[in-house]
Amino acid sequence: MLLVQRVVLNSRPGTDGEPVPGHFCVEEAIVGPFLKEGQVLVRTLFLSVDPYMRCRMNEDTGAEYLAPWGLSACVDGGGVGVVELSRCDSLSVDDVVTSFNWHWQTQCLMDEKLLQKVEPQLVDGHISYFLGAVGMPGLTALLGVREKGHVTEGANQTMVVSGAAGACGSIAGQIGRVEGCTRVVGICGSDEKCRVLVEDLGFSAAVNYRQGDVATALKESCPNGVDVYFDNVGGSISDAVIAQMNNDGHVILCGQISQYNKDVPYPPPLCDETQEALQSKNISRERFMVLNYMEKHEAGIIQLSQWVKEGQIKVGGNLRQIIQRCWRQ
Repeated sequence: MLLVQRVVLNSRPGTDGEPVPGHFCVEEAIVGPFLKEGQVLVRTLFLSVDPYMRCRMNEDTGAEYLAPWGLSACVDGGGVGVVELSRCDSLSVDDVVTSFNWHWQTQCLMDEKLLQKVEPQLVDGHISYFLGAVGMPGLTALLGVREKGHVTEGANQTMVVSGAAGACGSIAGQIGRVEGCTRVVGICGSDEKCRVLVEDLGFSAAVNYRQGDVATALKESCPNGVDVYFDNVGGSISDAVIAQMNNDGHVILCGQISQYNKDVPYPPPLCDETQEALQSKNISRERFMVLNYMEKHEAGIIQLSQWVKEGQIKVGGNLRQIIQRCWRQ
């Protein structure tokens, strides 16, 4: 038998509350002792903390495809680790595996059907990339741009990305540039993040929504209007972007982070002015879920890993450090 540490949900913040560390606790638990047929014992290497997890803290997640975390139960999400024991034919000891259903504990017993084997050489040994640029955030960015963005090389399109300093937004903007957008503008929350987006990740410009008027800054950064909007945040920022979109533009509805602490349905309702802009300009705005495109994930991971190796997509170590400092402050 193994003694492991795990993270459990200690209490719920409520549909209108803000999460705090006290909503979670770390405890010890027993794993084992025996593997069933079709199971493996994995050791956790990396875990992913994602915005959608806020919804899973509620008793009702507001989304039919998201199950709530149970009180006093181990939380789960994206994870990557290594197989230590195996009773299945498809996975062997020392294989590196990932899953969307990884329990937040040091070692786990998992069914092979929940795991996907990954090859470390795809990411030059940077295994954490399978939870970022070459994982779910990267796939969300890639498939969102390709399935809902309608980016056309040579069409002189301008893309705006909100939440542009995040795991998904930072990749989405780079993909927009690689796929053919003439101009890519990011919206984020500090001047330092803006600098990294432009100087390190190749964005054309960046807007700090905490400084000055977002609408005015967008007009300066997008002189020809906005054709594609990768929407991670919703709320007033998205209202400002949509107001400046061109006819026949496209909103990639990826996330609504600004609304996750509010008791509203997903996706949240739009104000009348924004709804009118969508209709009068024939702007598409369709809900996008990467899990609806499972058949394209394998090819997407290969494409993303190739771009990372070639340097066309950069994984910003500086950006991660900036974000961590902001959280600590």
